[in-house]
Amino acid sequence: MKHAYVFPGQGSQFSGMGKEHYNNSAFGKKLFEQANEILGFRISDIMFNGTDEDLKQTSVTQPAVFLHSIIAYRSIELAKPDMVAGHSLGEFSALVANSVLAFDDALKLVSVRAKAMQKACELQPSTMAAVLGLEDAKVEEICAAVQAETGEIVVPANYNCPGQLVISGSIKGIEIACERMKAAGAKRALVLPVGGAFHSPLMAPAKEELKAAIEQTKFQQPSCPVYQNVVARAVLDKEEIKQNLIDQLTGPVRWTQSVQAMIRDGASRFTEVGPGKVLSGLIGKIDKSVATDNVA
Repeated sequence: MKHAYVFPGQGSQFSGMGKEHYNNSAFGKKLFEQANEILGFRISDIMFNGTDEDLKQTSVTQPAVFLHSIIAYRSIELAKPDMVAGHSLGEFSALVANSVLAFDDALKLVSVRAKAMQKACELQPSTMAAVLGLEDAKVEEICAAVQAETGEIVVPANYNCPGQLVISGSIKGIEIACERMKAAGAKRALVLPVGGAFHSPLMAPAKEELKAAIEQTKFQQPSCPVYQNVVARAVLDKEEIKQNLIDQLTGPVRWTQSVQAMIRDGASRFTEVGPGKVLSGLIGKIDKSVATDNVA
């Protein structure tokens, strides 16, 4: 039976995150200071003392969650993973855990990605919404119909677990889609307090910036398979890993399908590494038979 490590994405942040590692681990403190230098600002101060509002800024949130995850992974003696995956941003943490990316290179890419996404959000008002209690196929059908009829962008963005799918697009497109989701029997269709339409075609400008940065970064062959968001299967080729990372910005996070693929390939234990327990909760809803635990 195989042991999978999974890494959270944006939304897992909280004020005070990582402070215990900084205070109690010489190695953790060293990585925090290295990150402060790479980023050009003291992200550690924001993580330890910032408000929830401070931590919600995409340019802060993404490096903060990545940094916390990697320090947690490296500060604690963990068995080597048989496979890894990350939710959206968490894919960068997963690629450090399986030796594809060096810590400093990954942090630089995360910073580029975060700033590029922030800029893309400012170019066009857009948002996301959580749809609960509706079959994936029905959500996909409604999104396609709204796009075809109105010309507004609205697409499935995060397949989190059965009965929980996040959609992404223009403000008008999301509003129309939410009304139709409710009419089709969704328990809830709730607009989320996010700054833009992540994992949608509206992230195309950010995709170009990230692509340029990835092409300048050294990728190694992985030590174990990574189950990437856009393809939801094991990937071992570093060139394919690069392309999937780029495509992830405008493509959906197929988390449900990725976890199902990992289980089919022998995963019986999942350890979530990083802030929060969001992924453990989702994995429990995807398949109750597997064991989950957390390292924060």
